[in-house]
Amino acid sequence: MAATTSGAIKARLESLAFGVPVFRDGAREGQAPPFIVVTEALGISMDTANGDFGDPDAELTIVEKAAVDLIETARTKATAGSARATERYGLAEAIAHALHGHPLPAHPAKVTAVRVTDIDRFPISDNRVRASITLAIHRELLSSEVTPA
Repeated sequence: MAATTSGAIKARLESLAFGVPVFRDGAREGQAPPFIVVTEALGISMDTANGDFGDPDAELTIVEKAAVDLIETARTKATAGSARATERYGLAEAIAHALHGHPLPAHPAKVTAVRVTDIDRFPISDNRVRASITLAIHRELLSSEVTPA
């Protein structure tokens, strides 16, 4: 079982064998593309559809935003004066499809929904392209997250 949201997403993506290494919060120094970076807790809000906020024993759920960034090389030199695309078109969409609706069983909290809310493709810079997939993860708020150790 993963200890974090990003760990649970990493476990899901690695199980699918896309052939792309997955990192939490940043790639290794010098890591060549393609690679995936998962960032958790971009924002957290209370899931007002679930939970009784007047009952201290009620299960509370939150909506945690996370990002899955796919970094790829855009082009490679083919011949003198020409280049060919090396970006795997459709890979970001395949990753999004694999995460949307998946219960993330490796997560330490009970996950009730995972929704892909957005896929953005950022312009090519330094011969790299980045697709950023935004997730809304509806999950239980663990007491360990709010109670000091």
